[in-house]
Amino acid sequence: MKIRNLIATLALTFVTVFAFSQNADDKRVMKDAEKAISKLKKSDIGLEKFFSNSTGYVVFPNVGEGALVVGAASGNGVLYENGTPVGMADMKKLDVGIQAGGESYMQVVFFETEDALNEFKEETLEFSAEAKAVIVDKGASKKANYNDGVVVFVKSKAGAMADASIGGLVFSYSEF
Repeated sequence: MKIRNLIATLALTFVTVFAFSQNADDKRVMKDAEKAISKLKKSDIGLEKFFSNSTGYVVFPNVGEGALVVGAASGNGVLYENGTPVGMADMKKLDVGIQAGGESYMQVVFFETEDALNEFKEETLEFSAEAKAVIVDKGASKKANYNDGVVVFVKSKAGAMADASIGGLVFSYSEF
């Protein structure tokens, strides 16, 4: 009987600690996402129209990428609908080609239509090598436009990459 109680206590403790740490991670990502939105808007005031007019957007405040022939990137983010956070997101990128280096950046993906947003939520949105991201700089958003209901903006934080590769980018999403 004592062993069963001990096992139950340990299991409850594990679940509680895991749930608390996951919640703390989500809160940190949400706080970082709000800071990233502010920085992105300051870097290019034209982004305000995308934040205001899109059906939704997902902000990845801290994406890390590294490569030496084979490259990978990952980051956690927050999905917003009508300016309100509704869930957490995860991105993974894998590519191969002529590439070397490492960098960190923030990324925001805007969804023009409900269909594009739902494609993201259903985890069927994938980007291929043809997908282009707009580098955030003063005025860069003026020429940017949606492609199949999606537009991506990236702002470098640190590091440098030389990259001529092909690969793909996949997302996952979970509601609060």
